[in-house]
Amino acid sequence: MRSTTCLASLLILASTTFGCRQSAAPSERPANPPAAASTQPAAAPPQPNTAAIDRSISTNVGDPARVREILATLQQSVQKHDAAAVAAIVSYPITINPHKPDALIIRTPKVFVERYDQVITPHIADVIENQKYETLFVNDQGAMLGDGEVWIAGICKDKTCQQTDIRIRTIQNTTGKPK
Repeated sequence: MRSTTCLASLLILASTTFGCRQSAAPSERPANPPAAASTQPAAAPPQPNTAAIDRSISTNVGDPARVREILATLQQSVQKHDAAAVAAIVSYPITINPHKPDALIIRTPKVFVERYDQVITPHIADVIENQKYETLFVNDQGAMLGDGEVWIAGICKDKTCQQTDIRIRTIQNTTGKPK
């Protein structure tokens, strides 16, 4: 009896979730649909398949879990306007807007914090906050946020690059670039 009730609940949930509009024959309908069926939480949306992006990050940047961690830390820190936390995940020295005449070289976390509002502009903050892990563009230069406003890269810690540290390598304003 219990398995029949569970099966009926699943059928009701499935027909509601997947938009099935065809009614069951009167003899197949449960006389009293179980109350538990209506109190069941909706199924969580399917998680995107990130296997391909994970492989690309593993090949080009380093540990995918570390890239996820850096991205999450960056997003949370920018939302909170926590300049010190952002500065802690940057590779120094860093050149801000490297391809522009007003490029800014920042050599220490202290200077990054002092210049935070000049570096993390509203446009760059918006790009960071809206980036999804599964839509990162990845190549041998690193993992790109937005249209190249921020790059997360594996930084070699030894001559053979067997040990890497994943950090923010580039921050640049790309709003002048054609889209």
